[in-house]
Amino acid sequence: MTASDLTLGWPGEPSVVLLCRVGDDVVVLARAGNLEDIRPWASVTKLVVALACAREVDEGTVHDDDVVAENGATFAQLLAHCGGFGLEERDPRYPPGARRVYSNIGIDQAADWARGDLDLGPWLSGRVLDPLGLEHTSLLGRASSGLAGSTSDLARLAGEWLSPHLLSSDRDTRVITPFGAELSGVVPGFGRFDPCPWGLGPEIHGTKDHWMRSWSPGAFGHFGQSGALVLVDRELGRALVATSSVPFGPWAREMWPQWSSRMREWVQ
Repeated sequence: MTASDLTLGWPGEPSVVLLCRVGDDVVVLARAGNLEDIRPWASVTKLVVALACAREVDEGTVHDDDVVAENGATFAQLLAHCGGFGLEERDPRYPPGARRVYSNIGIDQAADWARGDLDLGPWLSGRVLDPLGLEHTSLLGRASSGLAGSTSDLARLAGEWLSPHLLSSDRDTRVITPFGAELSGVVPGFGRFDPCPWGLGPEIHGTKDHWMRSWSPGAFGHFGQSGALVLVDRELGRALVATSSVPFGPWAREMWPQWSSRMREWVQ
């Protein structure tokens, strides 16, 4: 597969990395595009926040069942998008645990709880960015969507999700196991799914026919409005990373399912 094969169908100037787990290590199978351009990660930032929050739980500074929000939502419910909040502060609200509603404000609140007295940037750096050597990634905005960095750094983040070292085994399993597995919900840009599994930060594939199309049911990851994505399949031992110079739109809804399936066929 050539570089043009990796980026076939993408508009603009995409960058793509395919990763493979070999023992405890992660190696690059293929790459394409400029991997050092600094690009917004948008909601892929949530994968960094999920790791940082999980490290706090591992150390006992916060707990899944901590009541975090004024509506009674717990820390885990906020991370799994079932804390009762809408996308943003003024959107409709629901009883905690009743439905899966993708929520930026919920992730922001979870991060505020976990970071304690630390500012958000130093907290994310100390918990995730520095330990993983993400030297070209910085916080430009909020916890739910504010990181920008290189595709190389995003691949290092994906490598940690593919072959984890920062979390205990129990915590790692908890984070990538569906929370409120029976809940239905909407994946922004791809529609409603019943059920709509989500872990404590990462989206879980399950049986959804969408951007993860032919990857394993246990595959997980996230994408963002910037056109960036991370898809991790531990069963297969592979991960897929991409960034784009063109924001998410109809092109991605139409192209990503076929493209990600083609990538899976190539790496299996």
